[in-house]
Amino acid sequence: MMEAFAGNASEWDALICNLPSSHLLQTWEWAAIKSSYGWKPMPFVWKKKENGLESIIAAAMILKRTVLNRGFAARLCILYIPKGPLFDWSDISLCKQILDDLQEFAKKQGAIFLKLDPDVVLGSGIPGYEDVQERESGQRVISEIKKRGWLFSSDQIQFRNTVLVDVSANREQMLARMKQKTRYNVRLAEKKGVRLRIGKLDDLPMLFKMYAETSVRDGFVIRDEGYYRDVWEKYMKLAGVDDRPFAEPLIAEVNGEPVAAIFVFYFAKRAYYLYGMSLDAHREKMPNYLLQWEAMQRAKGNGCSEYDLWGAPDEFNETDTMWGVFRFKEGLGGEVIRTLGAWDYPAGSLWYKTYTKIIPRVLGVMRARGKSRTEKELG
Repeated sequence: MMEAFAGNASEWDALICNLPSSHLLQTWEWAAIKSSYGWKPMPFVWKKKENGLESIIAAAMILKRTVLNRGFAARLCILYIPKGPLFDWSDISLCKQILDDLQEFAKKQGAIFLKLDPDVVLGSGIPGYEDVQERESGQRVISEIKKRGWLFSSDQIQFRNTVLVDVSANREQMLARMKQKTRYNVRLAEKKGVRLRIGKLDDLPMLFKMYAETSVRDGFVIRDEGYYRDVWEKYMKLAGVDDRPFAEPLIAEVNGEPVAAIFVFYFAKRAYYLYGMSLDAHREKMPNYLLQWEAMQRAKGNGCSEYDLWGAPDEFNETDTMWGVFRFKEGLGGEVIRTLGAWDYPAGSLWYKTYTKIIPRVLGVMRARGKSRTEKELG
């Protein structure tokens, strides 16, 4: 049975560390950040009794957001489980039980829909290439949720696909897996005088400014500075705390001046590359290659076996806007992992149809305003 989790932050993080497909976005800290931006965190667990002993076999940090605060529709809300729920999705009987509970919960909450996007792997490799592999267990999950009326979401909040680098290998093996050009650029950056350091809290204003400049140059929309400061500070301050997620910025400098940086997050033996930023100056010295090489080594040093490069195209062709970034990531010697993506359970079907028609327009306006705001802040 689904029941509310009664523990604290450290207990939750320690718990989900040991569940299948454990993910950074299911941590207590991520939910706490979202609570400052209109979401209510609701942690739940599923337990199993065997031989007189009780154990937790699944967990879900559900985020709830009220859509309207007044009138006849005041109870309407949306529910989202980022990169969850966490359990063994190949166990179809357990999968059915958890989906039953979540669907019933969504109806009782008056939800327009419940969205989930767990790391259920559908396959590895790029479709159409020799090394592609499919995973039957992932297809069984799709079959099960389709039968229940779940719909593939038009709003894919997280990346559906990613590139994972095995950092359990030694230094020589990791270098050998890289593409020749990538290895060359790593060494070039070292020869050209690029130097790396670990960032501190005092660097955050500079890093946000660099991130804002990157967003304008590369054409993606970002939030305001306060949001990123919340995320970066919260995770940076947890460095060294057992079983808790933490983050560190790696900064590349030329002649003592920052030219590029990345934020690497660590949790449950996986490192994540969530944010990258760079200036136009000294790009020919290839600082981003050296940053990623350092991140891989630090991931291994922090006890991780995988480094998640966070994002690959939905469709693997050169017309995709992510293609250039993907080719850079692919050169680092990682494996393409294709996952389930986001699916919606339309608990309120009529409201769901209305919501999905309106929200793309609203998001379009918000993104345009966000881009304009960032450009103005940069002067």
